[in-house]
Amino acid sequence: MSPPVRAGCVPPALWVIPLLLVLAPGCRARYAANWTSLDARPLPQWFDEAKIGIFVHWGVFSVPGFGQFSEWFWYWWQSKKRAEEVAFMLENYPPGFKYADFAHAFRAEFFDPDNWAEIFKASGAKYVVFTSKHHEGFTNWPSAGSWNWNSVDVGPHRDLVGELATAVRKKSLRLGLYHSLYEWYHPLYLSDQASGFKTQDFVGRKTLPELVDLVTTYKPDLIWSDGDWEAPDTYWNSTEFLAWLYNDSPVKDVVVTNDRWGKGCYCKHGGYYNCADRYTPGTLPDHKWEKCQSIDTHSWGYRRDMKLSEVMDLPAILKDLVYVVAMGGNYLLNIGPMADGMIAPVFEERLRGLGVWLGINGDAIYASKPWRVQTENSTVTVWYTAKNHTVYAIILGWPAEQLLRLTVPRTSTATKITLMDYPNVLLKWAPLTPTAGLMIAMPTMPASPGNAWCLKLEGVW
Repeated sequence: MSPPVRAGCVPPALWVIPLLLVLAPGCRARYAANWTSLDARPLPQWFDEAKIGIFVHWGVFSVPGFGQFSEWFWYWWQSKKRAEEVAFMLENYPPGFKYADFAHAFRAEFFDPDNWAEIFKASGAKYVVFTSKHHEGFTNWPSAGSWNWNSVDVGPHRDLVGELATAVRKKSLRLGLYHSLYEWYHPLYLSDQASGFKTQDFVGRKTLPELVDLVTTYKPDLIWSDGDWEAPDTYWNSTEFLAWLYNDSPVKDVVVTNDRWGKGCYCKHGGYYNCADRYTPGTLPDHKWEKCQSIDTHSWGYRRDMKLSEVMDLPAILKDLVYVVAMGGNYLLNIGPMADGMIAPVFEERLRGLGVWLGINGDAIYASKPWRVQTENSTVTVWYTAKNHTVYAIILGWPAEQLLRLTVPRTSTATKITLMDYPNVLLKWAPLTPTAGLMIAMPTMPASPGNAWCLKLEGVW
């Protein structure tokens, strides 16, 4: 197949739809199209309470499924001419093979959205963020602006976004959509780029019409924006789009957005903060944030050359999760499905193991808040969370000789301590000092493939 044809792009005038809706007669905008106003919007409560989401990177890049950060395969091969990708193509594909030819093999023949949704539900996640379009420009829904380069015209011949949206909602999960603002090789984007982003043909004919289409068609609870870093938010018309989204869109009361809306925006503007990929703050942030982390530590997209040693095990996932939640963040755990629609068994095993742990210890995670102290290292590493008048101490590793020393909690005569594996068994404890700390006699160690347990501390502060 020749490179994707662009002749079917949406007419330029359609990019102004968001602005016209915000400013239409009789519509008094609650949020103005500037960051001062937009940043003042309270984050919908569901997002902070959810704590855990599943990220899904899936597209034409899943067909070659090769190399570090395989979702960037086209760029590594064509622009960077990275040696690994160049050799891979020379050794495995005929001369003249183009990236667009991979789309024929993106058939998704085993894609079962209900099965995916069941796995995501079993993981304990509360929301799913699915790739609607990555930087390659291929859309996983029938975008009118991406003729012959979408999942209905070529490859699966299915509306992948629509099918998964229906399936996850049947499981009472929230739907998020990842969307890349830019596309590496779209002629209109390259033209705007060459102008120093003084023209906005790509934004007007492609980016904004697609965002409006996704919102009005699928009504996502979350928009995970990306691909923003080459141009300022004024080029992307981000504030106009967000004002429409927050004021007049069908999801205005529930939708959550991240912070990738233009060069220099992340960690400053938008809804919650992603900042850099795998953002790991060292101190408690003063703004809601999310860490995205891939189970395959070398890639977001699926890699056919993935090795088990490169995959996070359950203890590593739980260690990461409890750190993020104790620090007030959400944890977005990524998988890359295969091109045929299968989720690799190792990913499914990790997700189901996470769900088993949360089935016992979820009260310490969901709807929790950071405590006055986030962590301590005494007998073992401990992370704290709080909810209502209860403090939770999540321990990573079992204490030697069945004795756990906690130096931070302040006890009282009303203090009660239980291990969440044995919720009806009160544990014996003794104060370390008259003002703070306690020593806990731990029970028989329950099995935990994740090497993490949780104590429920009542009557402490």
